[in-house]
Amino acid sequence: MAETFNIYCDESCHLEHDRQKVMVLGALSCPAQEAGEIAISLRDIKARHGLSPTFESKWTKVSGSKQSFYLDSLDYFFAVGGLRFRALVVPDKSVLQHEKFKQTHDDWYYKMYFTMLKALLRSDACFRIYLDYKDTWGGVKVKKLHEVLSNSIYDFSMKIVERVQIVRSHEVEQLQLCDLLLGAVAYANRGLSGNAGKMAVVQRMQERSHLTLTRTTLLGERKVNLLLWNPARAEE
Repeated sequence: MAETFNIYCDESCHLEHDRQKVMVLGALSCPAQEAGEIAISLRDIKARHGLSPTFESKWTKVSGSKQSFYLDSLDYFFAVGGLRFRALVVPDKSVLQHEKFKQTHDDWYYKMYFTMLKALLRSDACFRIYLDYKDTWGGVKVKKLHEVLSNSIYDFSMKIVERVQIVRSHEVEQLQLCDLLLGAVAYANRGLSGNAGKMAVVQRMQERSHLTLTRTTLLGERKVNLLLWNPARAEE
């Protein structure tokens, strides 16, 4: 029986006209059989810091007062071998030329999702993909993304990518962890430095990963894998 992996996806500033240059897509993966244990461990970290199990861990909540909690959550990611993170960074959405390539922003967005996920997908395994709920997501778009992902790896019977499903991050610990990792990568690539708590998380992630978080890694990098997408090198 093929091994099954869960992939939890989140995004930052993906809309075409949101006046933000940098877009980041992120995916946290783990073996499906370990998902329950990982969720319990993440809730235990919350309890150790006096937080409710229902507290939603989010990058936007990172502050000096909760810095130690978020650093412990980050350290947990690096301590668990089954957890992997992959992010795709678009440094400047304003240079995109959708008309030239006869595509809509949505068409390009689906392509970016596949480009981000392809380093995590394998033909000898099965994958269940969970997307953080956004107002822009709907049944038709989720179905389209599933089709794009499956067709791109010739999985026409959808046996490799078993499902693509919307979930709510406050109910899924792994999505909250993905949001933290994604936020750190986005913060580094936006060159921000105004929040001491967030800077501490970025620096810890840089130290633990031995990466700047602002450069493309080798494709085979397993723990933290990054792609800074360049329109002129769309084949990456």
